[in-house]
Amino acid sequence: MSIETTTHLNFDGQARAALDFYATVFGGTATAVTYGQMGASDDPAWADKVVFGQLSTDAGLRVMAFDVWPGQPYDQGSNGFYVYVHGTDADELTRYWDGLADGAEIRQPLGPSAWAPLAGQLRDRFGVIWALDVAPAAG
Repeated sequence: MSIETTTHLNFDGQARAALDFYATVFGGTATAVTYGQMGASDDPAWADKVVFGQLSTDAGLRVMAFDVWPGQPYDQGSNGFYVYVHGTDADELTRYWDGLADGAEIRQPLGPSAWAPLAGQLRDRFGVIWALDVAPAAG
């Protein structure tokens, strides 16, 4: 199995501007999908906020970003980023999840999502937020 981690930055309405700025600094291509495009919120105020954003460069730098979910408190000091673990093997990712979940606050239960066959998010017993997902099948 291949595994990688990606820094995932969280914002309160500034994710697109941040990704665009980082693209000017590092180069590469910034992409963003909004809550409206994903159908992730019925609230018109959230239609243009970013639910999935990413900057990738030819040199291998990758940063992800989004505007925190509607109703989720945002505090840059405690909700400014999380560790994103993206893999290809559901069993291995589930083992990681099970280990991290011991004593954790489950923010999104591990299960199917709109973007992946398996995804979840938790705050571990040390206060670190982890997001895990399995890559969707090609095609």
